[in-house]
Amino acid sequence: MNVFKNPLALALLLPLLGVLAGLAWDQRHRRLNSAGVPAALPVLESVRSMLFRFVPFWGRVLAIALLIFALARPQKASRGEVPPAEGIDIMLTLDTSYSMAAEDFAPYNRLEAAKAAAAAFVKKRQNDRIGITVFGGIALLTCPLTLDYQSVLETLDSAYINMTKADGTAIGDAIVTAVNHLKDSKAKSKVIILLTDGRSNTGLVTDTTLAAKTAAAYDIKIYTIGTAGKGRAQIPTGDPAQPAIYIDEDLDEPTLREISDITGGEFYRAKNYAELQNIYSRIDALEKTKFEAKTYTDYADLYDYFLAPALALLALLYLLERTYFRTVP
Repeated sequence: MNVFKNPLALALLLPLLGVLAGLAWDQRHRRLNSAGVPAALPVLESVRSMLFRFVPFWGRVLAIALLIFALARPQKASRGEVPPAEGIDIMLTLDTSYSMAAEDFAPYNRLEAAKAAAAAFVKKRQNDRIGITVFGGIALLTCPLTLDYQSVLETLDSAYINMTKADGTAIGDAIVTAVNHLKDSKAKSKVIILLTDGRSNTGLVTDTTLAAKTAAAYDIKIYTIGTAGKGRAQIPTGDPAQPAIYIDEDLDEPTLREISDITGGEFYRAKNYAELQNIYSRIDALEKTKFEAKTYTDYADLYDYFLAPALALLALLYLLERTYFRTVP
């Protein structure tokens, strides 16, 4: 959108238009008065004399018009929105233990389904910092809290089975690691989304209740997601002699529910990929930053586009009148 900072300056165009109108009237009056008078012998004009009659006058008219527009300060206005100063800090906490290779979340295994659903969740967020913690027998921060969602998505995509190189499922360690990276946050809401298919059976923090109470002490809410189909599940081995092994369901629903209850979160159970997608959508709807959009307007001056040609034209006229138009035959 283009605007003028000094629109009243455009009123200076009126005297200029008045001069041009007066000139046009005078020329018409001359033609009418000369009607009926025998025409004089035609005078052959040179190109130089024709240019001399038109260029200096109309060149100055154009230059003055350009200067008036420059004086009016044309500007290009662009509008935008100011993001909220404080949003939600979210730590995605993802189980990468060996059992997450189970293929009961068609067309994915458990880990790939979790990654795909989490990626869709990240793409819906705005103005919220997101980080990633992965865990197996130990917990690792793989992506600190950031607004760079592309980095978050790339980190998610790079997660793989047994990423921590430690057997087992250390849910307590995972919670404490995520809490350590959220506790000092100034965000108005702090959230951990913990996804696992098993039960806590190893780690330095074996008391998951204590880990949950630690999160609650820092006003951190934990949403727990249990990802396991009912009954036995198949894990491919890549060994032609034994293409697959089977594992029994080992999801500890009571513990996951207790963790979420202590922190004011929710527990969800996903038995297939569609349910997992729906769970992330429900969490996305629950954890939204509410703020009034504040708009701002940036102005970029455009007067140079008028001032520069006007000055260049006046300089050209000055040179022509002292060289090419100095003598007119």
